[in-house]
Amino acid sequence: MTPERPAGLTVVALAFLLAAAYLCVVGLTMLARPGLVSMAAGAELLGGLELAGPYMFLLTAGVGLAVAFGLHRLQRWARWVAILVALAGMVLLLPSVSSALIDFRFGRLAWGGLGIMVRAMMVWYLFQEPVKEAFLAKS
Repeated sequence: MTPERPAGLTVVALAFLLAAAYLCVVGLTMLARPGLVSMAAGAELLGGLELAGPYMFLLTAGVGLAVAFGLHRLQRWARWVAILVALAGMVLLLPSVSSALIDFRFGRLAWGGLGIMVRAMMVWYLFQEPVKEAFLAKS
């Protein structure tokens, strides 16, 4: 008997899948045509790791893809990795939000704030009792 997957879990998995696809496309483009895409294209998702180059884009895309499929299959490890990745993303966005507030760059402030809010909602959702029970029922 397969446990029922909460609808919001599909949304969280889709967010990880879309981020992984974006990082994969950018990383492969950087490898195929050096200089065509700036490393800053991954700054919002990689939080400084983009400076390591296109292989970091591909490595992070692989992790995101694994988490997306793990969440889809209700793997407990994927839930915990998703929580940790979302928390790390929130922490990594704090300096850019603080800087945008001080420099009165309200577009960057809104974008960074939105990123923090989405990640906070993911963490909150993944800690909800029905979601935890869905992962426990799978084992």
